[in-house]
Amino acid sequence: MLTIYGVYRSRASRVYWMAEELALEFRSVPVLQARRLTDPLAEEAPLNTHSPDFEALNPMAQIPSIRDGDLVLHESLAINLYLARKHGGPLSGQTVEEDGLLTMWTIWAASQVEPHSVKIVLTYDNELENSEDGKQTIAAACYGLRRPFAALESHLAARQWIVGDRFTVADLNIAEVLRYAQTETDLFDAHPNIKAWIERCQARPAYMAMQAARAKEPIEV
Repeated sequence: MLTIYGVYRSRASRVYWMAEELALEFRSVPVLQARRLTDPLAEEAPLNTHSPDFEALNPMAQIPSIRDGDLVLHESLAINLYLARKHGGPLSGQTVEEDGLLTMWTIWAASQVEPHSVKIVLTYDNELENSEDGKQTIAAACYGLRRPFAALESHLAARQWIVGDRFTVADLNIAEVLRYAQTETDLFDAHPNIKAWIERCQARPAYMAMQAARAKEPIEV
């Protein structure tokens, strides 16, 4: 059985969404981010990214990780590409060319979008969005997203989905990276193709199932 290590309130959400899309049976092992704990190495601390047992699995001390049979994988976006290829179906590439595009768009999300979008979500997570420094961080991140948003907006002008004529792992991966920036409504309002596309992605039953499970997790530890 597939085992997913990580809480829903983390990048593991991407993998949980993917598992729901593929209707996979999986076991969830909650692993908290160490930064959320006062003393992650305390004897009574819950399993977290600095716990020796987890670091033995992932020496980078980050979530998510998965174990699938004898295979251990890290990095959420790569995990999703693996699951799509393994289980096939419409979320996966149907040709070598589509496989290449799925990989290209996923790397684009990781390299061109997430460095900026993650600054936005962390600003809100740390309740700094109304501080002067927080406002400057968000403004700089939105500025950095101008070119990636323009490229994606143009790409979606003549299509409903990122690759092919269907929802794929590329849509899922990019939507989850962009979700970090959705607090900035003006940014999405200025890009109506992106706004409509991410609404289609987030209307999917598998996404809503992931979010329902996420909502049950406590925000405070």
